Amino acid sequence: MMEPATDLTVDELAARAGVTVRTIRFYSTRGLLPPPEIGPRRVGRYGPDHLSRLALIEELQHQGLTLSAIERYLEQLPPDLSAQDLAIHRALVASWIPDKAEDATREQLERRVGRALTEEDLDRLAAMSVLVRTDDPLVFRVDPGLLHLGTRLLDVPISLETILTARSVVIEHTRSAARELSRLFKDEVWEPNRGGGPDEDEMARMKSLSAHMQPMVVQALVTAFQRSMKQELRESFGMEGDRDQGGHTPEG
Repeated sequence: MMEPATDLTVDELAARAGVTVRTIRFYSTRGLLPPPEIGPRRVGRYGPDHLSRLALIEELQHQGLTLSAIERYLEQLPPDLSAQDLAIHRALVASWIPDKAEDATREQLERRVGRALTEEDLDRLAAMSVLVRTDDPLVFRVDPGLLHLGTRLLDVPISLETILTARSVVIEHTRSAARELSRLFKDEVWEPNRGGGPDEDEMARMKSLSAHMQPMVVQALVTAFQRSMKQELRESFGMEGDRDQGGHTPEG
């Protein structure tokens, strides 16, 4: 079983996050990571919030942000964000990074996730598009952006068939949404502003406009999905939705 993310030493946190202990200590001195809880024998213990925050910091660095910019970014986040909330921030940041699959041996992969991986585990990670098997049975093409999430799902009691079905549902509906939004952009923005034949300046202007719209569209999709999920859970299982900072339940 995976070492619980609620009780990690600094060495275990570094191995799980794929960074060095020195990096963790450096982030801590800059105030980017909260201090660990002090356990028996004065040993610091780290939890899921540390792991999620560390993953977010690394993603921001991959985007090219300086440490000062990362500090400002983190300062703007509510202080009581959960590990899940931090994971959503990281996913939004990672969505703008080009695909960057990396080769990893099985040993490297197991060290990164903090556990031995069975063939069933590898099948589940492959089903979630976290990794792709290569001709070498001991080498995998790994998506670092999905590895943390995929690893957390390994111990969730969900069958491989359910994972595959859920993935198909997500792909189908996200592609449908992307198709409709692209059509709307073309019909309402692109066509009315075209001056006739293709023009390089015009093409550049439209591409720039599209690029500026993408973050807003993604944020809107994430927010709408979160609220829809809360509404579905309330209606289907009578589960109380999360409350916002002011103590109110968000509208569905």
